[in-house]
Amino acid sequence: MNATLDTGLRPDTMDGFYRAVRSLGRFWLWFFFRSVDVRHPERVPARGPVLLCINHPNNFIDSLLVGGALRRKVHYLATAALFRNTLAARFLRSCGAIPVYRKQDDPDKMRQNAGTFEACFKAFGEGRLVAIYPEGTTHAEVRVQRIKTGAARLALGYEAERPGELRLIPVGLNFDARKSFRGRVLVSFGSPVPVTPYLSAYRADPVKAVEALTDAIQWAMEAEVVHVERIDESRLVTAVQELYRGELVRELREERGLAERQIDLVRLSRAIVDSIDYFKRRDPERVERIWQRIQSYRALLAEYRVKDEAVRARLERTRPRQRIRRGWEAIVGFPFFVYGATVNFLPYWIPRWVARRMSRKETDYATWRFLTAMLVLPLCWGLETWIVARLAGGAAALVVALSLPVSGVVAYRYWVGAGRLRSRLRFGALALTREHVARRLTTERQAVIAELERAKNDYLAATKGSSF
Repeated sequence: MNATLDTGLRPDTMDGFYRAVRSLGRFWLWFFFRSVDVRHPERVPARGPVLLCINHPNNFIDSLLVGGALRRKVHYLATAALFRNTLAARFLRSCGAIPVYRKQDDPDKMRQNAGTFEACFKAFGEGRLVAIYPEGTTHAEVRVQRIKTGAARLALGYEAERPGELRLIPVGLNFDARKSFRGRVLVSFGSPVPVTPYLSAYRADPVKAVEALTDAIQWAMEAEVVHVERIDESRLVTAVQELYRGELVRELREERGLAERQIDLVRLSRAIVDSIDYFKRRDPERVERIWQRIQSYRALLAEYRVKDEAVRARLERTRPRQRIRRGWEAIVGFPFFVYGATVNFLPYWIPRWVARRMSRKETDYATWRFLTAMLVLPLCWGLETWIVARLAGGAAALVVALSLPVSGVVAYRYWVGAGRLRSRLRFGALALTREHVARRLTTERQAVIAELERAKNDYLAATKGSSF
């Protein structure tokens, strides 16, 4: 039994303000993302001191996702730069955030981190849950950056006083399309990293013990995300995923009868990373050959302004019944699209415009878009509802108010589908006017997929087991 269950601490409940912020955030996460899947939240105990170590790929949204996935109040360690504004500082402190001073922000105030440690130890002593981003900053790389030692120093510092109480849990955030509206995200809670085994070494040599525990935390975090060791390999991984992951998904659906939501896209991405790493070490010439072939195919797509999805659709040869059904859906759905696009154009366009103007780095884009949408959407929807109420009465205004968020999602999905149709029509026109070019594109894609399929089969045969 976990030692924290015998401490007499009551379950760590949320106060009213935090609960309201969390509920609001969960609503907007539901609206912004197509799905938010949470894996193994039961690994976070309902009571007792807990330290979450989270990767940081998407700025402020990361905190909303973890907080929304747990039924406990999360006390985040946040850069002290966010506390400089009085209003922001009051909000963050009301949410339980603890300021931490980073060298790149305020090198003269690093000594104040002693107070940060004291605040964390006090929270642990009260049986609370503290979350830290050990990488130290948000980033857009497909990997966990080398983490700082702060998490290990916190864990060992508290464990030295109260051994066996703290639960240290790695958390992985995986975004299928980090900047896109209606993307998918996975929040994965890993198995606890034991801290007590490092205590004797910590008492003998604190520096070495902290380094050893930091390595253990690093490995545990990498196990919960799609981690690419080298930055230059991430381009190849991304290219293979774009071309081949859809083929793997279709294979799983046809051979195992799985629904799309049942397929673990993160596991597929990890398998792609593992296989590339395998061939990099054993057959680098093969990897280079595949990369050059993919580059050649992508160059052809760019030259003729065609998308891979259109070439793939051409090869799949959609059945006439499916074409008829899609055409009928396009006709019937058009009025709903026009309505949804009309009433949601400004609240959709303004957040994108603000995000492009305000983002200083790639990881800021989604946060600026998300936060702006949280402000702009209610304002625009409220104004539209008020206008309808003035013109047509309360009943009509209620119907419009209820239809606004749903129609926005419908219009977006229709627009995405229309984009695919435009791409396919463009490729169809190319096939009619320049048949040899269309044939070359389909042949190149078939050759790339065949090469990837052979590599997959060789990898599975060599590793004597399927990770796909």
